[in-house]
Amino acid sequence: MKKIGFLLATVGILAASFVQPAKAADVLRVATEGAYPPFNWTDENGVIKGFDTDITFALCERIGRECELVAQDWDGMIPGLLAKKYDLIIASMSITEERKKKVDFTGKYYQTPTRMIARKGANIDGSVKSLDGVSVGSQRATTQACYVEKFFSNADIKLYAVEADGYIDLKNGRVDVYVADSIQLQAGFLSTEAGTDFEFIGPELNDVECLGEGTGIALRKGNEELRDALSQAILDMRADGSYKIINDKTFAVDIYGPELQ
Repeated sequence: MKKIGFLLATVGILAASFVQPAKAADVLRVATEGAYPPFNWTDENGVIKGFDTDITFALCERIGRECELVAQDWDGMIPGLLAKKYDLIIASMSITEERKKKVDFTGKYYQTPTRMIARKGANIDGSVKSLDGVSVGSQRATTQACYVEKFFSNADIKLYAVEADGYIDLKNGRVDVYVADSIQLQAGFLSTEAGTDFEFIGPELNDVECLGEGTGIALRKGNEELRDALSQAILDMRADGSYKIINDKTFAVDIYGPELQ
């Protein structure tokens, strides 16, 4: 009887050792900023919402994993991932060669252009010459900040922890030009009351080195199976129309960008 009891207890311990880790492994901790509308933002109840969040839960469901959101300040995103505070970054992070030295990326899940805005009638056309001595703002540790520092060295550059702080300075005349993702500029500032006196200036900005090749999901190196599963899930969502449903909930245009990557 003791032998049977011992055997059953041993089997129970072995079973638990296999079942419990599998359950824990199903939970993916996903970092996002919660301060970058309409891609990610935080409502009055502290709930993070937006396109990034909608995509997150759709992808996790598709690959059969449970997801848990983690709010993270933008300039601590990659350090937090490397420190294993979370497993993924789904926070509108552009895929660049510089970032790929530290982390891995899925294929893109959207790709939108970078542009500049200024006050209407400011007589700034967006050319490098027109920005000499002009105050130019952007969010710190972003691809846009990389672009500004690379091409507008003769401007007075101001970098901000969050986009909202830059918009406040723009509205109050402490910065003349602001550089950001065009969709974020439109929805996050130009379409608001504060942005009515401002407009896009110059063309779309292009520089693969700084601005990257689309927006992807970042994860630690060595997770190829998870990376490939998420990349395939993005393509499957494009193919079956579920991506469009999520896209159209927030945007009037398809933000995925060119189909060929």
